Order: sequence, then structure tokens, then C-alpha cells
Amino acid sequence: MSTVVGTRPALTWAVHLAVLFLVALWTLPTFGILVSSLRDKDQLALSGWWTALGPAERNVVARAAPPEEASQEGDRWVLKGNVFQGGGKATAFGISSRAPSAYDVGSTVELQGGGTLTLDADGNYTIAYARQPEAGRGQRIFVTSVEPPRFTTENYENVLFSEGLGKSFINTMTVTIPATVIPILIAAYAAYALAWMEFPGRALLLAAIVGLLVVPLQMSLIPLLRLYNDVGIGKSYIGIWLAHTGFGLPLAIYLLRNYMAGLPREIIESAKVDGASDFEIFRKIILPLSFPALASFAIFQFLWVWNDLLVATVFLGNNEEQLVLTGRLRELLGSRGGNWEILTASAFIAIVVPILVFFAMQRYLVRGLLAGSVKGG
Repeated sequence: MSTVVGTRPALTWAVHLAVLFLVALWTLPTFGILVSSLRDKDQLALSGWWTALGPAERNVVARAAPPEEASQEGDRWVLKGNVFQGGGKATAFGISSRAPSAYDVGSTVELQGGGTLTLDADGNYTIAYARQPEAGRGQRIFVTSVEPPRFTTENYENVLFSEGLGKSFINTMTVTIPATVIPILIAAYAAYALAWMEFPGRALLLAAIVGLLVVPLQMSLIPLLRLYNDVGIGKSYIGIWLAHTGFGLPLAIYLLRNYMAGLPREIIESAKVDGASDFEIFRKIILPLSFPALASFAIFQFLWVWNDLLVATVFLGNNEEQLVLTGRLRELLGSRGGNWEILTASAFIAIVVPILVFFAMQRYLVRGLLAGSVKGG
């Protein structure tokens, strides 16, 4: 492909390939989680999502009916049944856990307590006794089976209809909306002051804000919680709003200041000549022109607060009345976190609202991220 100045440089192709790689790097795991969330939980525990469309091999342990239920057929006493509950195809079987695949289907095996066992490929078994058997436990049958792929919406039903999920959704909205709006309001005023107002120490203040961007928030969680407890706002919505506001302000001020500083100086100077105050300039000129940057930060802050678990656990705790969505989904996983089908379904339920917010405001994202990178002459 050619451009005005000649052949497209190799760097452009490298950038395109890098972007495609990053898109695939994020999309492929997400697609895998989606497929896993729709799989049967037994098959999900045995194989990866990339095998979802093929047959699944697994080991089944079944117990035959008790011997006393055998019915007489001629000179023999016979028990019949099927080892599968949801269908499958047996490829091998055994009568001991040490050799679960010792015999081919269709074979007849001598049992230790007397009698013979025959297992067909469709899972039907026949146990035959030479004389009427005594009462006892049914024979254990170990089966290696190949099952067709099974998909279900049961995983989503278990999550969506779990007790307390609706309350947790409301709690998350109660935390997220104010924790997104408050830092934007404060940062917009601060960014305008740092970009267009002259006052002593402005450069040092901006440097301090940039330095706060690299401070791990985990360092301040416990001291901040102790301070909140001392003033009486610990374990409350006010406390977590203020915490998210403090954690989000450095990025918000830095992003908005860069954008506002790149706005045409002539507009601000003309407004001042016409007698407009700083507040009028900020409200009537700066805010409308800065909407892309405001939307960009709103996306980042909303996603961060919505998906947060650590800050919510510290400042709200695990109180049932204030438990957020991420905390509720964590409770559904159980104490050992082994319910993969719940985890995958929960992941997609949790990202529905952030995806809607992102696509509603994504057109402003790139413009906001490029704030201040190019300035007019």
C-alpha cells in the first residue's frame, strides 16, 4: 500500500500487528470464559474450554442395584440397569479402583462375591447369579466413558437467583455512582486551577500529584480505616466514597489538567477581556470543551470501583446489608473456591454493566487519552 510520501513504512505494519496481538490476547480468554460458563459443570471440571465442542472422556463410578433386587430368569438370578444418568458411551470398565479400565465393553467379568458382570457400550449392565443372592450392597462399577458435549444455562440461573444478589447489585451501584461523580467534580476544579490560574507553588503541587500516581493504595488502607473509625465514618458508604475519591483524584487531576492545558489560549483570553470570571470561564467554556477527558476518566473510575473487592472489603466489610456484588459472588464460590462453573458465570454477570458504560462512552476515550499530546502552533 502507498501513501502520499511513498510506500507505507514497516513500522505502521508492526503497529497494526501489535494491536491485533493485544486484541487477541484480551479477546481469547474472554471467549474462553464465556464458553466455560455455558458448559456442564462435570465436563468443565475435566477439560478446557477448547474441547467444548468435542466428546468428553471421564471416569464414572456407579453402584449397581442391591443383590436382593435380582429377579429370576430361568435358572439364574439377574440384575439389570444403566450406569449413566445423563447418557454416554462406555469405552472400558472395571470392578476395582486400582484397575478402573481393566476390561473392554462387552466382556463378562467374574465377581468376587459370586456371579458375573457384563457391561455394554450404552451403559447397560447385567449381573447374573447362579443362585439367589443374599442381601447386601450393590456392586461398584468403574466406567471410562465418552460423553457428548453438554451446554446449560444452569450456571447463570444459580448465580442470578441466588439469595441477596439483587441487594448486592444495588449496594454496588450505591458505591460506584458517587465514587465516580465526586472525584470528577473535585478534579475538574483542580485541573482548571493548575492549567490556567497563576499562583505560587503550582509546579510543586503538580509534581506532588504526579508522584501520588505511583503510590500503592494498599499502603494507605489500614491507616485510613483507623482514621475513619476515629471520626466515626468507618464501615459506611461515606467512608468508601471518600476512599475511592482519594485514590482516584491523582489520575483524574493529571488527565484533566493535560487536556485543559491543551485548549486554545485565545478562547480563554478573549473571555477574560469580555469580563468573564474564572468560574464563568470554567463553567461555560472549559467544561463543555473538556467532556472527552471527563468521559475518559469516568470510564476508568467506574470500571475500577465496580470491579473492586479489596477496598469494599476494608471499608464496608462483609455485612450482608452492605455486601457489594464482587463480595457476593465471592461468597457463592464456597470456602475453597472450586466451583468453576459459578466463577465463569459470575464473571460475565459482573461485566455486563461495565461493558454498557464503556460502549456508551468509548467514542470519547481515545480523545481523552490523547489529551495534551499534540498542541497547535
